[in-house]
Amino acid sequence: MMSIRDDWGQDPSVQRMRRVFAHIETTQGKLLRRLNISPYDNRLRRWREETRTLFDRACALAAKRGVIMSEEYAASIYLHCLGQVMSLDGVEVPSDVLPRDEGVISLFSEGKP
Repeated sequence: MMSIRDDWGQDPSVQRMRRVFAHIETTQGKLLRRLNISPYDNRLRRWREETRTLFDRACALAAKRGVIMSEEYAASIYLHCLGQVMSLDGVEVPSDVLPRDEGVISLFSEGKP
């Protein structure tokens, strides 16, 4: 049997992005549990698609401000985007279930990213 080397997976930037996505996935799961939303809810696909668009814009705005994106900061941005998308769809998302990161909150307080 031939062994396949995963040079790409050894790349530090790839490893970092994997950590970012893992952190986002973990924090998203906690949010859904707090809101009693099943991980199989039919709305999740649409919410995630809309969240990704908003997340990309918010990350671009953060980068424009010179923010260094840590795993925690990226997950915080993602959760705020998801919360906004869910709220627009009629789900009550109390502010106390979202991370209290003032930098992220300022991205959203100045208007939609």
